[in-house]
Amino acid sequence: MKVNSNIQALVAQNVLRTNEEKNAASTEKLSSGFKINHAKDSPSGMAISNRMNAQIRSLYKAKDNASNAVNVVQTADGALTEVHNMIQRMNELAVKASTGTLTSADREAIQKEVDALRKEIDRVAKDTEYNTQNLLGGEQQMKGYTEDPSVKVMNYDVDFPKGWYKVDIAAETIEIYTDKDRTTKTSVSNLKDAHAEDGIFTATLNDGSKLVLSYDPASPAATDVDITGIGGMKIQVGTATGQEIQVVVPKMDPVSIGIDEIDMRTEKDAREAMETLKKALEYVSSARSGLGAYQNRLESTVASLSETVENLEGSYSTVKDIDMAEEMVEYTKLQVLVQAGTSMLSQANEQPQQALQLLQ
Repeated sequence: MKVNSNIQALVAQNVLRTNEEKNAASTEKLSSGFKINHAKDSPSGMAISNRMNAQIRSLYKAKDNASNAVNVVQTADGALTEVHNMIQRMNELAVKASTGTLTSADREAIQKEVDALRKEIDRVAKDTEYNTQNLLGGEQQMKGYTEDPSVKVMNYDVDFPKGWYKVDIAAETIEIYTDKDRTTKTSVSNLKDAHAEDGIFTATLNDGSKLVLSYDPASPAATDVDITGIGGMKIQVGTATGQEIQVVVPKMDPVSIGIDEIDMRTEKDAREAMETLKKALEYVSSARSGLGAYQNRLESTVASLSETVENLEGSYSTVKDIDMAEEMVEYTKLQVLVQAGTSMLSQANEQPQQALQLLQ
């Protein structure tokens, strides 16, 4: 029988301390809802869950980006709807002005309405904005440059390969330079068609990508063209660099549409205007078709991101979240063990007092 060293009490104390620590950890898990609250709980699980959490939060923002881009496209398409209606009205006026029953005064009145519609189209192009960013004024189209000022890059598709091209409008040919010094050029291997008509040169590739240039019909030139691949509104739809969608909206002012010089004051001019307006309607319809394709793609992106986030949330929950029912069973067991340990420590501390009986 020993007084200075109570081994049974030390054993009971150690067991009690261990169970109290486990009970405290279980209480923390039940309170937070997480099975991993500290790196020591699961070092690998902590690293995996943190990485997943960062990806999930980024994907939520990417989904917001795609949803906002849908609103951008809808804003642009709404404005183009009105532009389309105004061009259609101008076309109706051209048909009306081309008949021989009208007087010069009648055609003058028609021209005034045409001028007013043209000014409104120009205003819509300048004033259509989303979050202070102009949508139809050319800021959201692909950028390109030419060495001949009489030739201008109107627009080109995102998939049209960037680089320097040699364009001969009169010969209706296009070649690409293979070196940065522009000393060697070769034919465009996937070129489907190249043609020039009424001041517009269009090069079309096998995949449907187009390059559109404007030129002076009186003097079609040969010039070098720089396709930069820069422009449009880049929408970040992923968590890594390069996971983006480029939304391109061509310029929609009267000059770009080709209606800046429409005159219906004579029967002959009115008939020519009908053909010009037909091409203008095709130009606007093509732009709206492109916007519709963007909207469908972006809506599919939103749906895909939602599905990805849902699956990642499930995986994150498996790694990070606690099973409350399972942990409650563990917590109840630990409470009983703590109570039992406390009781046994109390009894173990009473044993040295039995040594007093030997001194009586």
